[in-house]
Amino acid sequence: QVQLVESGGGSVQPGGSLRLSCSASGSGFTLNYYTIGWFRQAPGKEREGVSCISGSDGAVYYEDSVKGRFTISRDNAKNTVYLQMNALKPEDTALYYCATRVSLFCSSRPGHYNTWGQGTQVTVSS
Repeated sequence: QVQLVESGGGSVQPGGSLRLSCSASGSGFTLNYYTIGWFRQAPGKEREGVSCISGSDGAVYYEDSVKGRFTISRDNAKNTVYLQMNALKPEDTALYYCATRVSLFCSSRPGHYNTWGQGTQVTVSS
């Protein structure tokens, strides 16, 4: 069983920064064998993919609206994936989730992921 816990959310002003963490644990878990995706869901909206880091070669992917502002990274020794969020905008406000899938390759579809954390709230407002 793989368990995920998100942390690092909070309230910031537009233009501010936050770093989200996704800590993974479980018997026999090796982070580099798992693909980790970040998703977000705002009230009344569908869950959308934000970023992903592959479990094969570490390739990273970003949703268009966050390119150049967000950076995903992985620390295999700590079994942790990070999402550095800079130049935050009000439209980034959402509950952010990390998720894993068995596949070694990224997907932007929530339905392709098997295990989810509980989420961490990010609020960007003046």
